[in-house]
Amino acid sequence: MEVAIDTSTEFASIALSHRGEVEAEITWPSEQNHTVELLPNLLHLLRQAKRGLEEVSAVVVAKGPGSFNGLRVGMSTAKGLAFSRGIPLVGVGTLEVEAFPYALTGRPIHPVLDAARGEIATALYQYQQGEWRQLAAEHIAAVEELCHEVTPGAIICGWLPPRLAQEVEKRLEGQTIIIGATLRRAGYLAKLGWRRLQKGETDDPATLQPLYLRRPSVTLKVKERKEEDFE
Repeated sequence: MEVAIDTSTEFASIALSHRGEVEAEITWPSEQNHTVELLPNLLHLLRQAKRGLEEVSAVVVAKGPGSFNGLRVGMSTAKGLAFSRGIPLVGVGTLEVEAFPYALTGRPIHPVLDAARGEIATALYQYQQGEWRQLAAEHIAAVEELCHEVTPGAIICGWLPPRLAQEVEKRLEGQTIIIGATLRRAGYLAKLGWRRLQKGETDDPATLQPLYLRRPSVTLKVKERKEEDFE
């Protein structure tokens, strides 16, 4: 059994899977409470599925980009499980998880996340010749830059603040398929993780790090930190 953990943003998600097929899953609005909510919800999910931690054979974790605190909590929990049980650990990009539900459309997919400061975190994926591929790495872009990168017929998916979402829709009206905010599910993270496990692609718990697109701002005041939490 695999455990998939995604605490990249204010919505957290956990899934239990067997060979990538979801057996149980929970997604909830955690906001800034990942530290106190993640483990209790994992234990609750295991009880609901009548499973025990001793049955976990691999851990898959969303590695970002996302909020500094959320990624830190998810990554440290995943590493602790993998290290203590001596089982494989796989890190998967959060934007890839966002894009994967639309893989079989065959279209170019630009997943997006709010990067604060009026900017957008994005990447580019597409299912080509039977392979799921990353065509552009995770990066931060202004609205104008994102719209310049998007080709006609592409899909934009993920969550943005209303102002940014409206600006993107206005600039790209009729050129793309824009899918509004949907909950990012750990079930898709589990599927991607299982694909990597099958290929023998695992990560070392000692060296796997969250993917930050900005250097964490350690000197910000608490109020400012909440506003600038995306890294």
